[in-house]
This record gives sequence, C-alpha cells and structure tokens, in this order.
Amino acid sequence: MTPITEVAGRRLALSNLEKVIHPATGTTKGEILHYYATTAQALLPHVHDRPVSFLRYPDGPDGQLFFTKNPPPGTPSWVTTTPVPRSEDPRARQVVIADLPSLVWAANLVVELHVPQWTVAAPAVADRMVFDLDPGAPASVEECCEVALWLRERLAADGLDAYAKTSGSKGLHILVPLVPTPSAQVSAYAKELAQEGESVLPHLVLHRMNRKLRPGKVFVDHSQNAAAKTTAAPYTLRARAEPTVSAPLTWEEVEARRNLVLRLADIAPRLDRYGDLMGALTDPDRARPLP
Repeated sequence: MTPITEVAGRRLALSNLEKVIHPATGTTKGEILHYYATTAQALLPHVHDRPVSFLRYPDGPDGQLFFTKNPPPGTPSWVTTTPVPRSEDPRARQVVIADLPSLVWAANLVVELHVPQWTVAAPAVADRMVFDLDPGAPASVEECCEVALWLRERLAADGLDAYAKTSGSKGLHILVPLVPTPSAQVSAYAKELAQEGESVLPHLVLHRMNRKLRPGKVFVDHSQNAAAKTTAAPYTLRARAEPTVSAPLTWEEVEARRNLVLRLADIAPRLDRYGDLMGALTDPDRARPLP
C-alpha cells in the first residue's frame, strides 16, 4: 500500500520511497522527500507567488525526462494554481508552491523546480535578474567563476548587488534583486552586459549560443530574463546521476573556486553555517533599480 503521511495538516500519499532516483549515489526518493522537507524554510521564499514549471524525472536522470507547465493530472484541490498568460492557451494555469505540503507533494512527483523572474501579482515585471553561465568544454565551472567575478564588479558599478549559486549542472547562476521592472527592460540590460563581457573578455565570454565558438568559452545566457523563460530555483535538486543542487555560494568560494558542485547532503550543514545566502533576493529593501 502507498503510505499516507500528514504534512502540516494535509494528507499525502507518498509512493515508491525506496526507489533509487540518483544512481551514482544510490539516493532514494524517500531521501529526496526528506531533503525538501528539511530545506523548505530556505526554498519556499524563492518560489513564493511564482508559477512553477516542472522538469519531471520519475525514473531518474537516465529515464524519461519531460517538462510540464500545466498542473499534473491528480493535482490536489488544495494545491494553489494561478492563471498564466500564454498566447497559445489563454486559459492556462500553473502550480504555485505556497507551503510545505505543496512542496512535498511536488517532490513526490520527482521534479526540478523552475520559476520565472516575476511573481503572479505582476506578470512580466521582474523583481530579479539572472545570468546563466554555461561553459563549453574544455572550459568548466572554474572559468565560469572568472566571468562571475567580472559580472559582480560590473553590476556593482551600476549600483546592483549580485549573488551566486551553482546551476546544479555545469555552470553558475548570478542573480540580482531588482526594484520591479518590465521584463523587456531587464532583458535588454542583461543582453548589453553580456555583450560588454564578450568585448572585455573576448577569450572567455560569448553572448550568443554559437556552437562553433563554444569550446573553451563561457556562454553568458541573458535570455532567461524574458518573461516567458524560467530558471532553476535556488535549492532545487537537478536531474543528474548524483543529487546535485542549484545552491547558493559565498563570493569567497567563487574567488577560491571551491565547493562549486554541491549535493543533497551538503545543504543542511551550509544552511546551519550561513543561513540562506540568497535571502536578499526575497527582501524588497535590498532591491535596486536598473540604471
């Protein structure tokens, strides 16, 4: 029988808890659910009031992976959903992970959590900006650190604060808290900085995904600031052989090229030590306007 668990007053059917999801470490679905339950206090503010897209990998990263924006079949009535404007479906809705029960419910589906840079109260008005630093082999996450440090300095020159996290895959994400600004303006500014990076660091930076030019360089993906795009949320697990997490870093770690791959078991000790290193992203008092 599928066990029934009560989470903050909600009854949840949690299935296949012994199933191995991340084969390289033998990490089970039950361990994944425990991770999300114990990380919820840090994670939930980063998805608060944002429509969530799911990358599902119920049979692990070597099984079928599929991306879904619509609420999955069987979504409980108590899970919050919201209308999301889409040209192809004006009645579209998406899940909003509003509390611990809905987070555990989503985790039971075995998912990556992806969110836009805006909230449901103001679609296409971004309250944060993101740069996805994606290395082309033989470049690695270490080359991403050099680009991240340049971006931090350049953003600071415009009065903006930057925060780094691992992508949970090959690279880094740089996020910036903003006074709410139309996504089109944020996209244009981010593209200008990516182009400037390519001009200043031509040996290292690309601002366009040109496959022929990718080897040995870091693609500064500015496109995720578009209103229709999403980015892996802070603290989400990724669909990799090991249970890697898209997790915040200190700038000292970026400078030292240290702890650039973080896994499920690393996060609780880091939260105990640092708290949420990206807490500023959810604090309106820390937001700054685009120049």
